[in-house]
Amino acid sequence: MFLELQQSTVGYKTPLIEEISTGLDLGEICLLVGNNGVGKTTLIKSILNQTPLLSGSILLEEKSNISFSNRELAKKIAVVFSKSRVPANFTLADLIGFGKYIHYPYYFNLSKEDQNEVEEIIERLNLTQYTNFPLQKLSDGNLQKAFIGRALAQNSPMIILDEPTTHLDEENKIIILKLLRHLARTKNKLILFSSHDWRLAKEFADKMWLVNSGRMDSGITEELLLKHHELLNPQLFHMSSGFIAPHISAPTLEKEMLFSYLQKNFAKDLSKFQFEYLESFWTVTVGNQQQICTSFAEIALFINKQS
Repeated sequence: MFLELQQSTVGYKTPLIEEISTGLDLGEICLLVGNNGVGKTTLIKSILNQTPLLSGSILLEEKSNISFSNRELAKKIAVVFSKSRVPANFTLADLIGFGKYIHYPYYFNLSKEDQNEVEEIIERLNLTQYTNFPLQKLSDGNLQKAFIGRALAQNSPMIILDEPTTHLDEENKIIILKLLRHLARTKNKLILFSSHDWRLAKEFADKMWLVNSGRMDSGITEELLLKHHELLNPQLFHMSSGFIAPHISAPTLEKEMLFSYLQKNFAKDLSKFQFEYLESFWTVTVGNQQQICTSFAEIALFINKQS
């Protein structure tokens, strides 16, 4: 086991997550998921020995993490935080190249092999056109990808990413997730990826660490999702007082979108209405009346006619 937590309690003066006992091995991808403020970043900092444990221990390759120097830890774990200090007067290529300097004194020049690897990382992150851009001129999304590139350049066996897709659009998010999964499979990397978005888990992660109410539940992603139905069936909330939901028969996405539209626009009891989605249109039924609608606007018009 590369990473092992033994009865670990993380926090500051008071516990945030108590008595964690779990572990991860090389080649695995784990999504650390939980709402903001539950202790995800604190746990990551405890693994990196930046925040002391309140109790228990954390092992890296069967050796306590507190026994490693910062340089030794950097050789074992590369990390990307959601907010990182931007070095002044450096380009994107410089930043990614910094990942190599955990292996050399600061005054060394990168070898041709190292430079080729940095160029390959830049290309795989779809950042080639920004290679020589000053960091201050990069968008938040491209800057975040550059910090991820620096972590990849370290060639550490484990990579920790704390909310790394916060500033990324869907296309760039997919680029990062595919690249990380490729590294885990082909380079035997251990990836620990924190997010408040559990939906990344099903397609991306082998394992899942779910933090809730001061405890962590860990295991195979699909087994945890089956165990925690509240993740698969999130509660829909009301924005309009007086709104009572109708019966909606539709695939999850269409159901969620119709519910969203109705609860924002109708502060009334719609429980007598029934909605059914059939491939490309909605059948709306109330009493003995039925209407076929091809848009939400047509649905609204039909509802208003019944008032």
